[in-house]
Amino acid sequence: MKPKETNTSLREQGEQQRKVLPRVDLANFTPANRKRKPLDLLDESTHDRVAALVKLKNERMAMSPFGFFRGAVPVMAYDLSLDPHTGIECQLCGDAHVQNLGAYAAPDGRLIFDINDFDETLRGPFEWDVKRMATSILLAGNTAKIKPAASKEAAELFLTAYCSMMDQFARMPVLAVARFQVHRLASVAPVEKILRKAEHETPVCSLKRLTEVTAKGRVFKSTPPVLRPVTGKEAKAVLESLPEFAKSILPERQRFFAKFTPKAVAFKVVGTGSVGLRDYCVLLEGNGPEDPLFLQVKQEAKSAYAPYLKQDRPLPKNDGQRVVEGQRAMQLQSDPLLGWTTIDGRSYLVRQLDDHKASVDITTLNASALAAYAVVCGEMLSRGHARSGECRVIDGYIGNGVRFKQGILGFATAYATQTVEDWKLLVSRQPKKQVTSKK
Repeated sequence: MKPKETNTSLREQGEQQRKVLPRVDLANFTPANRKRKPLDLLDESTHDRVAALVKLKNERMAMSPFGFFRGAVPVMAYDLSLDPHTGIECQLCGDAHVQNLGAYAAPDGRLIFDINDFDETLRGPFEWDVKRMATSILLAGNTAKIKPAASKEAAELFLTAYCSMMDQFARMPVLAVARFQVHRLASVAPVEKILRKAEHETPVCSLKRLTEVTAKGRVFKSTPPVLRPVTGKEAKAVLESLPEFAKSILPERQRFFAKFTPKAVAFKVVGTGSVGLRDYCVLLEGNGPEDPLFLQVKQEAKSAYAPYLKQDRPLPKNDGQRVVEGQRAMQLQSDPLLGWTTIDGRSYLVRQLDDHKASVDITTLNASALAAYAVVCGEMLSRGHARSGECRVIDGYIGNGVRFKQGILGFATAYATQTVEDWKLLVSRQPKKQVTSKK
């Protein structure tokens, strides 16, 4: 039997990895090393998407450098692969940015605040998530018109919180780490605002917002391209995928789900990076018309990191299952109806739609709010990494945090600048709007 490693030996493993990648070298990013053009990488990522929606995806990405960043995971995954990494692995969120944290309902109905988007999740070097989140804070500050110095300070606070929490986790009992909750969230102004908004995002509210009553009964509204009712073979294929989904959730939840009856199906456009992937919304009815349940059935592609990261164990054949397993690994509690299915040979994630879900509106943030929110981002990301990786090894690599933070912040500053340049390339490629003169 292999001897159990002590806290000291695990921490020493992390310290040894500084020889593999000195913490100062975390700052390395040299655009000249690119052998692929960023827009070519984006174009390739639209394979198997709904062609008619690719234009909309590009339009949303062209709205701001932060919008570009949200949809450009394939570009960043490639860029991160160009330089050495620590080799210290955990479950990556993969798309760690400030708007991919938010509120949702826990199995017992309480509101939870956590990382809540895992489309790109994969096991990989922990610092890749940290670099992406730090960069997103700088770009979010840019969008909110916050002074660069204040945005940089917010990114530093994020890193300080991440390092401090990781040091705390490294000293805690294993089960205490698994159960750890951040209790002060309601006192953080931006998070309190998100939680307050989430209280009103109920299935009944979605019923009013997304559907209408006609002579044929309750149907989804038609607001193309964002929302369109689905019928016929397309709707049948979605509904026939639900039994497979039901098998992917816990038995006691299967019994509750069996009490709901599907009533209507729609195609719904969501997010930025996900635009063009097939995304369905299913309305189900439980104990009468006033007991609605909305499911999101969302196509999942391969993780953008997959070409660059070898996995210790084979990935699930269904990428929806990959997302579910990654999400459960990082989150304290997950959507009780989180599962996966298959439609026409494609992988899909299934979860509740708009069940007390809400996220930050970065345009409303000022410098102090961004700083407070950045601290929470650090705490949440640190907890996700500690739950899914070896926090004592990560903490050993980080050390007192000074050099680690300098390295990450150096990268984030350079990468935020490069993101602006890449965004400009996309904007220049967008067709110019025709201006019709008034007579």
